Amino acid sequence: MTQLDPTAQAALQTKARDHLWMHFARQSVMDQPGGVPIIVKGEGHHIFDANGKRYIDGLAGLFTVNAGHGRKRLAEVAAKQAEELAFFPIWSYAHPSAIELADRLASYAPGDLNRVFFSTGGGEAVETAFKLAKHYWKTQGRPTKHKVISRAIAYHGTPQGALAITGLPGMKEMFEPITPGGFRVPNTNYYRAEEMGFQGTEEQFGLWAANRIEEMIQFEGPETVAAVFLEPVQNSGGCFPPPAGYFQRVREICDKYDVLLVSDEVICAFGRIGEWFACDAYGYVPDMITCAKAMTSGYAPIGATIVSDRVYEPFSKGTMSFPHGYTFGGHPVSAAVALENLDIFEEERLNEHVRENSPLFRQTLEKLGDLPIVGDVRGDGYFFGIELVRDKATKETFSDDEAERLLRGFLSKALFDAGLYCRADDRGDPVIQLAPPLTIGPSEFTEIEQILRDVLTRAADLV
Repeated sequence: MTQLDPTAQAALQTKARDHLWMHFARQSVMDQPGGVPIIVKGEGHHIFDANGKRYIDGLAGLFTVNAGHGRKRLAEVAAKQAEELAFFPIWSYAHPSAIELADRLASYAPGDLNRVFFSTGGGEAVETAFKLAKHYWKTQGRPTKHKVISRAIAYHGTPQGALAITGLPGMKEMFEPITPGGFRVPNTNYYRAEEMGFQGTEEQFGLWAANRIEEMIQFEGPETVAAVFLEPVQNSGGCFPPPAGYFQRVREICDKYDVLLVSDEVICAFGRIGEWFACDAYGYVPDMITCAKAMTSGYAPIGATIVSDRVYEPFSKGTMSFPHGYTFGGHPVSAAVALENLDIFEEERLNEHVRENSPLFRQTLEKLGDLPIVGDVRGDGYFFGIELVRDKATKETFSDDEAERLLRGFLSKALFDAGLYCRADDRGDPVIQLAPPLTIGPSEFTEIEQILRDVLTRAADLV
């Protein structure tokens, strides 16, 4: 199905307007002419709307469809598993697909991260890590270690616990009071380093930013801090990669003060940065990894918290258990799909493909730097952000009203109309974000750049 007739489309728009509550979205868009875009098909790195129009999926759905759309073998393995065992919990029982997937993930994870706790998505994986960190320290006779540190503007999920780690005040204020214990430190946005009070090289900035974590631990008291949560490349704010040496210094600090390091790889795992886990790309071993999204390339929901032997050890004895879990965690169908998806990654060498092609992707996007509205192009792997500015020389950003008109009033629709689905975001400074399926290559890089160039040229005329 690549096209719906007008009557069917009108019926769906009415049903959506009357009953569908979209996530992170203004419901009022359903009342606009034409209603909400309805996507009916995916194929490779393209998606198709109800009119049959084709778009480049520049965001892999939501940083998720890493192996691309339309993989029949993933649908087939889901059906086969559902026929054999559609559901059974892993609450004191187990089933083959969850066991095999846990084994596979442990084989990919660095160091002694050998234990896998399944959930159904990224927010749940982060929530699990938060609760586990607090429980772990209680088993060590250190119950006051319950605080967590994360970075400004960072997004770590919407469950009440994960929301305490999320560094976006605007996403939390309507739900306050939230779970206490979350504290923020500067992120690694070198483009805005001077605004944070820093001047120097990018590597020096990385050490400066890492040292702010030590400063926060000292201020709050090491006896109260349980964990530090960091994305390898921070998503919210527009793809902040870590400067060289940053994570090595963070690891030193966490070891010095006996604080757990959690690598939140809900977006960055499974090839987004060219490795199974992005911590390998940046040379550090965390105490826990949270992951989800691309584990199945979005063909079924799943999440996982991968835990070191050290953190697992207290729970391996006697009557001890971790009183936490999810009905659909480690779901047989989702786990089977994940195993098949990871087979595709290995057979088609998708991680290697990203490592080989990422430099050209970057070079192609950096051509946009000649546009007056483009201030910075940054990122890594197949994960890039383009920061938009009012004035390139001063790095002056847009007012809230200007950003509203630019991003939502023009860019989002104009990019989509031009055939590119991506994200125009202002959680932080205004950015265009790109995280396409890992299957694309040089010809798609050029096509994406040409669409962006046309639309951003027109956007510059509106500023």
